Amino acid sequence: MAKDANFTLVQLRYFLAAAELGSMTAAAQRINVSQSAVSTAVHHLERELGVQLLIRRHAKGLALTAAGERFLHELRGFLTHADELAESARSLGADLVGELSVGCFQTLAPFYLPRLLREFGERQPAVRVEVVEGDIPGVQDSLRTGVCELALLYEMDLDPDIECEVLAMSPPYALVPEGHRLAEAGRARLADLADEPMILLDLPASRDYFRAVAAKAGVEPRISHRTRSYETVRALVAAGYGWSMLNQRPAHDRTYDGSSVVALPLTDPLPALPVVLAKLRGVRLTGRAQAFATACREALRS
Repeated sequence: MAKDANFTLVQLRYFLAAAELGSMTAAAQRINVSQSAVSTAVHHLERELGVQLLIRRHAKGLALTAAGERFLHELRGFLTHADELAESARSLGADLVGELSVGCFQTLAPFYLPRLLREFGERQPAVRVEVVEGDIPGVQDSLRTGVCELALLYEMDLDPDIECEVLAMSPPYALVPEGHRLAEAGRARLADLADEPMILLDLPASRDYFRAVAAKAGVEPRISHRTRSYETVRALVAAGYGWSMLNQRPAHDRTYDGSSVVALPLTDPLPALPVVLAKLRGVRLTGRAQAFATACREALRS
């Protein structure tokens, strides 16, 4: 009969700090305990599990073994649920409480987050939501490292360990300056813009997506300016530096400097871009995250 492993939450947290920081010394400083306490906890954990989790490299810090990598992946979710269990016990059946960290692709954030945070806050006032904004690779890393439980993303270039649920579809459209020759038409084909310079939203995944959409319409864009800022794209278009392609459309056509742009639906047969709720595959969501997921579904599908 297999022996039950005997270890504590404290030992698990010591291991987590050592694994994340790659150093017993740094882990001890973070937790405010002695280095020997961290080392002893990790050694006890390895002995109880019967497997080596960390490789001690002289003068080079710590490295995770393959078993350590897998254990760390499972551990983050376990500790999150341990915290949730403690909070539930303290609340004694009251509403959800505690902190929830969610990720969001930076161009989606201003369109969806204000409503989501307001509606979720009305339902779960005791949950403190922290938002981590970034590009697609950055937000995926936040899910992978446990910084975020959930994320609102576009379904583009997502890694196999990220699973997602489609909440909405966002078709691409062309953006031209006020007074452009196509502005009065109310719509456009990408071929109509092929000879004009293009302003590219130059974010990881986004840049490849827009090039792929243009290629599907048989167009090779003449890119004149690149920017990682959604609003800078709109401002450059309004100033007459070229046209652009985007997916989310603001409620008004004014730019920060008071100029105007015109959004033109595209008549090309182009697929819409899915807006998705993403999480790390195999991770069980906390009650807080499940409640936020429900709020996302209701807000984006309404």
